[in-house]
Amino acid sequence: MLSIVMPAHNETEMLESSVREVTSGLRSAGRPFELLVVENGSSDTTLEIARQLAAELPEVEVDTLPRPDYGKALRAGLLAARGVVVVTFDVDYYDLDFLADALDRLERAGDPADIVVASKRAAGAHDRRPWPRRLVTAGFGGLLRLGFGLRVTDTHGMKVLRRAAVEPLARRCRFDADLFDTELVLRAERAGLVAVELPVAVDERRPPRTPIWRRVPRTLVGLVRLRVALWRDREPR
Repeated sequence: MLSIVMPAHNETEMLESSVREVTSGLRSAGRPFELLVVENGSSDTTLEIARQLAAELPEVEVDTLPRPDYGKALRAGLLAARGVVVVTFDVDYYDLDFLADALDRLERAGDPADIVVASKRAAGAHDRRPWPRRLVTAGFGGLLRLGFGLRVTDTHGMKVLRRAAVEPLARRCRFDADLFDTELVLRAERAGLVAVELPVAVDERRPPRTPIWRRVPRTLVGLVRLRVALWRDREPR
């Protein structure tokens, strides 16, 4: 079974259409799945919409957190998942073609992977977002390669993960907000798990929730703290 984890904060406009599209696509593919909407700190009708969808669609379940925190919502969904494979989608960023390709890559005979990352930076990717966002993504990836030895080119966004391999690492992660998925991928590589990437096409479906000028300083401080934490807490192999 697949577990789709979809964090949701103030998603009144997009949540229903996104959940219905993902649910319909997975039903058509014939794969058993659950879709976990993790509402976190919404001040609009996101939670009500999520609960209405769960009442109508048997595959949909809802969890709720009191404060907005994307990373904490991802962690909560991953730890609550029951599927052999966990998929992380955003309400405004999901791709069923990527999922199909990632599952094939995860299950490749003789060369299995533990994590498949959707990369906006890999060869063959098409990042059609505005140039400031592309620049930030490139700079963030460069910092991770130089400062942390990251081997994949992206850590944010869609991922397909083997739950049994990744769940213990998710429990050890110390950072939430913008850095949970980055810390998870870094810990996975350091623990010897096989992380691979597939190029994707990305369009901006809406402006970013947090202005870049606020997010960049916060992320830089977080990376320094993450570097220290990983140095002190080495992954067992």
